This record gives sequence, structure tokens and C-alpha cells, in this order.
Amino acid sequence: MTKYKDAFAHHPELRDLVADPESSFFRTFQARRFFEDKPDLRWVLDHLHTDDAREATRRDALAGHDGDLWIFAYGSLMWDPAIHFVEVRRARLTGYARRFILKDIYGARGTRENPGLMAALDRGDTCSGLVFRIAAEAVDHETEILWNREKIGPGYLPTFVTAETDRGPVQALTFVANHDAPAICPELDPAEQVRFIATGSGFMGSSRDYLANIIDHFNALGIQDPDCHALLEAVDTYIATTSDGATP
Repeated sequence: MTKYKDAFAHHPELRDLVADPESSFFRTFQARRFFEDKPDLRWVLDHLHTDDAREATRRDALAGHDGDLWIFAYGSLMWDPAIHFVEVRRARLTGYARRFILKDIYGARGTRENPGLMAALDRGDTCSGLVFRIAAEAVDHETEILWNREKIGPGYLPTFVTAETDRGPVQALTFVANHDAPAICPELDPAEQVRFIATGSGFMGSSRDYLANIIDHFNALGIQDPDCHALLEAVDTYIATTSDGATP
């Protein structure tokens, strides 16, 4: 596959919008170590993959793969990939959508008493994002870093999808909502989604701020997602009219 001296050759406008991997918190993130250092959250360890289990999912996902690897990003991975890549393109998936169905009771953006909500890739119409190409010789190391971030537990399934780009389709690995995982709640109605996002908060901040941050980055990246904007408007209305919401 073609090697580019500049990973942003096709989209120079993204250069200042995607963080340097070496500066990312997720470059060295280890979930089990992180929660072991928080006595009040050690119960979360029972809900995380062991290192061996996580590694097994990585080996299974990459079995038979050879050469460079494309990764489709639809959330914070777009502006904070934490992995080294040799090319980035704008991309779109058909048959998938970004949905707020990942319930957080584990302390990051919500608690058992007041769950938070985060985004997952689920069945739907379309989803716009970015694809990053990892060079073949770096795939093993960089996917270890990626798995430490995305495969903390069973919430996501590593899945190969066809991503459309302006230079043609590519086969890309992404992380899709696992409907068998307790944290994935596709049955949440809109009112529950709004309430969870309005009231959920944890050591990483509130679910409301998580959603607002996503929208800010989407605006900067030029990614259209009217559903996210409508959801934030509903959340802020809830907060303004009830006493149990987080302060926006």
C-alpha cells in the first residue's frame, strides 16, 4: 500500500484537529491498573476483561489479517486516536449509526445511583467519521494500545466494516455495540437517554459535558450529526427545568 510522507496529505485541514498520539492519556492507559488504584471503585474490576481475555479478543479479531490496517473512528478516537498512523481519511459507514446506548455505572461518567450514557456504534442508517491507516509493521503494537482503550470489557465487538472514502472504499476495523453486554442498552427510550445524560457524572466529568465535547469536536471536524445536537438541546432543557440535573 502507498506510503505517504504526510499522514494528512488528503485532508490537511485535519492536521491541527487530531492530537499527537504521544501526548494522549490513552497511549499508556491500563484499565485494571487504573481501577486498582481507586479503592472505592475496585468493585469495577469484576466487570473488566482480564489481560488474557482482552488479548484473546485481539488475536481473534486480527486472525488472518496481513498488511496495513484501517481503523474506523466515530467518537473521541477521531480527535484523540492515541495510535500512530500513516494516513487519515474522512469516511462514512452505511448500516450503522452513532447511538447513546452505552450505560456507565462504573464511575467515569455515571454511577450505580445515577447512570451516565456514552456513545456506541450500533445498527442504523449512516455514520460519518475518520479512518486511520496503521502501517503493517506497527499493527501489532498499535492495536495493543487500541485494545487497552476500547476492549476494557465486553461492551464493544471488534468488527470489520466497509468504510466509504472519497478515494474509494476500505475495509476497516471498528468497535460495534455488543447487545449481549450488560452495559449496552439499545432499548432505552429518549426520555431515559436524556435523564441519564443530564444526571450522570463521575471522575471523568458529566455525561452532559461528554456530549457537548463531542459536538464541539464534530463542529471543528466538519462532521454533521443532527441527532447529537437535538439530544444536547433536550438534555439542557431537562437540566433547566428539573432539580436533579447536572449544571451545564
